Amino acid sequence: MSSKAQPTIKTFGKSTRAVPQPSEKASKWYPTVDEPKPKKVRKALRPWTPRSSLQPGTILILLAGRFRGKRVVLLKTLDQGVLLVTGPFKINGVPLRRVNARYVIATSQKVDLSGVDQQKIEEVSQPKYFTADKAKQKAGEEAFFKQGEKPQKKEVSSSRAADQKAIDKALIANIKKVDLLASYLASSFSLRKGDKPHEMKW
Repeated sequence: MSSKAQPTIKTFGKSTRAVPQPSEKASKWYPTVDEPKPKKVRKALRPWTPRSSLQPGTILILLAGRFRGKRVVLLKTLDQGVLLVTGPFKINGVPLRRVNARYVIATSQKVDLSGVDQQKIEEVSQPKYFTADKAKQKAGEEAFFKQGEKPQKKEVSSSRAADQKAIDKALIANIKKVDLLASYLASSFSLRKGDKPHEMKW
């Protein structure tokens, strides 16, 4: 005899039909500890293709983050939608940093990158360049008693400052060749009442 539950035949008015029975009855008791479920494997990341307007040398407008509204120069497109940009620092105070490509507006203005050390850009674009010197947050009793104190000013490493100067030196020289380009980079972008971004030409 089969172990499967046999369907029972029930009569509904003039018609009869088989109603399947559950193979197992619901448990009266539930486990006190949840059984761990198998983790779902993430799908492989698709290769990111930058927008056609995101070419090295393009001037971008930052829309989010600490430097939102600033104009920066795109140095290189990295993986997973990340861009390597610089102010230059001497012009508008924006250092070498990575930004998300979703939060930038690409303008039609470009800066000539000739003379910029491409090998130095390759070194700066490595992921470990921005994560190596992150200080670990203090935990425990010491951190608790230092909550009210003013945070210490971060000191920029000499190697990072040297990299900034090396990249900006040739970049600033090319910027000065174009009239009003330095003042354009130094100015911040903002919208006023009545401005229509979708009708603007960047």
